[in-house]
Amino acid sequence: MTVTATPVRRLLPLLPTHPGGRSAQTCHFRCGDQCAQPVPNTSGNRYFGDVLAEGISRRSVVRAGALGAAVVGLASWGQATPAAARPTHAGSHGFTAIDPVPSTVDAVTVPEGYRWEPVASWGDPVLPGAPAFDFDAQTPEAQRQQFGYNCDYVAVLGAGNAAGAKAVMVVNHEYTNDNLMFRDYTDAAGLSIEQLEIIMAAHGMSVVEVRRQGARRAWRVDPAGRRNRRIHTHTELRLDGPAAGSEHLRTSADPTGTVVLGTLNNCAGGTTPWGTVLSGEENFHQYFNATGAADPDGRLRRYGITGGGRGWERADSRFLVAEEPNEVNRHGWIVEVDPEDPTSAPVKHTALGRFKHEGATVALAADGRAVAYMGDDERYDYLYKFVSAQSMRRGNSAAARRHNLQLLAEGDLYVARFTGDGFEDGVYDGTGEWLPLVLDGRSQVPGFTVAEVLVWTRLAADTVGATKMDRPEDVEPNPANGRVYAALTNNTRRTPGEIDEANPRANNRFGHVIEIDPDGGDHASRTFGWNIVLVCGDPEDPTTYYAGFDKSDVSPISCPDNVAFDREGNLWISTDGQPGTLGYNDGLFMMPVDGDQRGNLQQFLAVPVGAETCGPVIDPTGLSVLVAVQHPGEVTGASPDTVVSQFPYLGDGQPRPGVIHVVPQ
Repeated sequence: MTVTATPVRRLLPLLPTHPGGRSAQTCHFRCGDQCAQPVPNTSGNRYFGDVLAEGISRRSVVRAGALGAAVVGLASWGQATPAAARPTHAGSHGFTAIDPVPSTVDAVTVPEGYRWEPVASWGDPVLPGAPAFDFDAQTPEAQRQQFGYNCDYVAVLGAGNAAGAKAVMVVNHEYTNDNLMFRDYTDAAGLSIEQLEIIMAAHGMSVVEVRRQGARRAWRVDPAGRRNRRIHTHTELRLDGPAAGSEHLRTSADPTGTVVLGTLNNCAGGTTPWGTVLSGEENFHQYFNATGAADPDGRLRRYGITGGGRGWERADSRFLVAEEPNEVNRHGWIVEVDPEDPTSAPVKHTALGRFKHEGATVALAADGRAVAYMGDDERYDYLYKFVSAQSMRRGNSAAARRHNLQLLAEGDLYVARFTGDGFEDGVYDGTGEWLPLVLDGRSQVPGFTVAEVLVWTRLAADTVGATKMDRPEDVEPNPANGRVYAALTNNTRRTPGEIDEANPRANNRFGHVIEIDPDGGDHASRTFGWNIVLVCGDPEDPTTYYAGFDKSDVSPISCPDNVAFDREGNLWISTDGQPGTLGYNDGLFMMPVDGDQRGNLQQFLAVPVGAETCGPVIDPTGLSVLVAVQHPGEVTGASPDTVVSQFPYLGDGQPRPGVIHVVPQ
């Protein structure tokens, strides 16, 4: 069914935000005001703007919507009045696209014929005996048994059978907004030790069993589930891989360099073919107080570890870098969790490298080896790929499971280099290669041991000449067509030819999405083709591009963050930053990437004021969608006494980040 409605024009509200589109509160608590800090990557490597400009300089740009204007820094970016989009998508996820929702609206907006329900919210009991949530009576002991704070990646395992009456859900808890957690918050220095311990307990991950009464019903948490667990800042995790036990990972508390307490700033992730969940440690830098710490080789600066932290060192001295210099090296990894075994220690895989991981998603190579794609969410940083040394074993035997749980402990690590091809046909594409960092157990980077490559992966990638990208976030293979899609959220610092911190209106304010095609259809291939499939922004802006689709029939979108796929291979994109760039609440969008509808992007839902859309899960039944609603009401001036959002509208008067399920009515 296709329905066309009359477009509606809205004025773009003027909102006080940071250059990337987030509120000042989000920037402060989520990444330690990283966008206000010097760019960590000062290498001479080319960045993606150079690659695109190189190709465009060899052809004339003559058509509206051409990407050429997007890479020469037009000041019109961020100035246009957005147009609403009204078309629909037919198929297993048929829906009537919603209108863009103004950024002041405190509501979850879903298409006609759908409803939404909360699945799990901050403070909900996770473990048997956990107390009910009480905003004004929080304790560290309670929070260690309750659902954590800001949710990002969501995985649902075991839901593919018939109606899927039972499953297990794994959720990341990326960061906390201390200002919205406590009524008496002034600054980090004013937090009590107990409050710091509550904050630390609210980080990490939650594993919960969920049940439902049919494919058209919402999931419900079973607080008595045998697999339920909380992973937090004091949970014991294990290090494996080539860097485990190295001198760079040893501390006074762990002279073996193999046991770590906690996982920090868990952002996106992935579900492996063998049934485990991967979680990316992203902005871990902000938790460490680097005051007085020596940095003769620039290793701390390259990872942005230059600030005063968030006060955690008052509760645990390991967060003071000058006192425990190697503790910071034990964070910034990919964590693997076995949701079937609540007694198992999660594993940090050093073979996949250390950087600000958005996440990791796994596909199988032609020979069955596991290939993990990863993005380093920083301006001018890189895309990575890991290829396991061993192939996955099929089947559910205990031996196969033990083997597969070791797949990410050993293998080859690569970083991407992109090259523009200069085609004259108006297609914005090129070729690329995966540059080896570790190959067959040996370092490929001059002057670096294997352990040094893996602990300081950013510096190793600088050395081999990787291509600088515009904040690579989620990077996921599409199981339907075999291509890989990378969300590049934005880069407000990027200007053609140079980094100019005095020019806040860089030419990638709204972000874009790259489609990568492994040569020979094999994810283990060292070479690939690529093309720009989506240049985000207002469709009326001639610099935007929707895979060549008629832009009068698409939804506006900005700041792509997480991606997912339905069973037909359609690309689903969640956003982070629309309020400050387009004046709309963030949302979830669907875009076909094959056939005559390729590029026909439609908005499926919008989250409330101040919130970000995360962790989309497209139900394999083809009927429903789950998303994480992160930091609702997180806008300038908000506090527990000045509430901006009351999501999920449970009557307790305070915003509670959580996971929702959108199902047919």
